[in-house]
Amino acid sequence: MTKDWDTIVIGGGQAGLASGYHLQKKGLQFLILEADKEASGSWSKYYESLKLFSPARFSSLPGMNFPGNHNDYPSRNEVIKYLKDYIEHFKLPVMRKQQIVSVEKNDKVFTVHTSTGEKYYTKTIINATGSFQSPYTPLLKGHEIFKGRIIHSSEYRKPDTFINQRNVVVGRGNSAVQIAIELAEVSMTTLAVRQPVHLIKQRVLGQDIHFWLKVIGFDRFPFWRFGKTAPSSSSVIDLGQYSERLAQKKPDQQSMFTSFYTDGVIWSDGSKEAVDNVIFATGYQNNLAHLNELGATDSKGQPLHIGGISTTVQGLYYVGLEGQRSVSSATLRGVGPDAQYVIRKLVRYLNS
Repeated sequence: MTKDWDTIVIGGGQAGLASGYHLQKKGLQFLILEADKEASGSWSKYYESLKLFSPARFSSLPGMNFPGNHNDYPSRNEVIKYLKDYIEHFKLPVMRKQQIVSVEKNDKVFTVHTSTGEKYYTKTIINATGSFQSPYTPLLKGHEIFKGRIIHSSEYRKPDTFINQRNVVVGRGNSAVQIAIELAEVSMTTLAVRQPVHLIKQRVLGQDIHFWLKVIGFDRFPFWRFGKTAPSSSSVIDLGQYSERLAQKKPDQQSMFTSFYTDGVIWSDGSKEAVDNVIFATGYQNNLAHLNELGATDSKGQPLHIGGISTTVQGLYYVGLEGQRSVSSATLRGVGPDAQYVIRKLVRYLNS
């Protein structure tokens, strides 16, 4: 495409759509480029039983409330439908199947190259890709000789193929606990942890915990203004009977194993146990290889930015980074305020 856009948004998930909303309000000419055939971000790739850890009232993108009971905890499929309805409601210009290969800049114009050979020219870029495409799986000693199945939680969908097998889930976060509890219904399952799971109550004094996080201001506290990255929580919100299930050892918890052997894992006390499957719920890493030519990242591939504004490339912005401006930056409730802030800066740049 030869048209010079005001902005190209890379990524059509929640961060990209929130950016589109605010770009539209500013009357800018923009496109949202999405790599997949559906613009639902990573949600369609998550396990089927996933539920949000925040209620609907705290899980909306700007301009459109999440439908249904505002105290309910939306399911994965409800989030996917909400994102599709959001695109339709605001008529956002999303172009699908546009995998970005690279971005280059000459003078004040960016050229965005896609895997299909398309070129898009734009004055600014908002990178809203998230990190789901780059799951982190640590390589432990002996993994190459283990005869069982090793997967990342991003590959887990439902328990059908794990029934009556010996499963180990690595991690102590929300996803690890949800998956392990689900698997413990149909199999012998263990959570391999470095520290025991720490649960926090879903409701305090009759209100969801997110209500109080908002009231005290922690949810959006600007750590970045003090040169800090917003901390990631290691606590798990008890969405129902988690404490009871863990107390019943369904699943049980064991200190992280040290290595694999042919048929299983070697626990920290040196004992061996045969296992069928190991699921690593160990998070994700930023994958910004398409920005390498711009000099936008450090030696570890991390974006060089302050509050979502690139410190090395003028006209480059980010929305949806973990801890970008607050603890909620990578969530449905957090991408809207971040997008609004970034786009104010973007408009100033365009008018300079």
